[in-house]
Amino acid sequence: MTDATTEAPAATGFDALKGMGTEAEAPVAVQKLDAQGRAYSTGKRKNAIARVWVKRGSGKITVNGKDLNAYFARPVLQMMVAQPLTVSDRVTQYDVVCTVEGSGLSGQAGAIRHGLSHALTHYEPELRKVLKPHGFLTRDSRVVERKKYGRAKARRSFQFSKR
Repeated sequence: MTDATTEAPAATGFDALKGMGTEAEAPVAVQKLDAQGRAYSTGKRKNAIARVWVKRGSGKITVNGKDLNAYFARPVLQMMVAQPLTVSDRVTQYDVVCTVEGSGLSGQAGAIRHGLSHALTHYEPELRKVLKPHGFLTRDSRVVERKKYGRAKARRSFQFSKR
């Protein structure tokens, strides 16, 4: 009796998947840095677009060439920008340089937070598990609704006149 006659044909399609365990091996995350040792990412919110670079440093955040406190006067916006660093306990470990344009200050702060979160995951891939539950890696897709033809604004109708 030979082994060739007792062998079953190779499994294909879904039969091949049955033999696999329920736990698929997770892909190994790799650090993505440029030539200067910085991690880069783009963040968006409303009509604001932020380009964010993260590198090892003392915790200084620069927005459009100004200090964070000078650019965002409201403490709420300063806190919003720094949230990814505080949640991941990396406030004094990284320097952040970003340029942002479009929208208003609130949209710009949200765009920087989104970009900073992504840049942190490029620098330290294991931070994804910390930032994802807080929703920092999700792009908030809400934008202003456009004005429609035959309407006063996006949804408001013109005033009705009986006569």
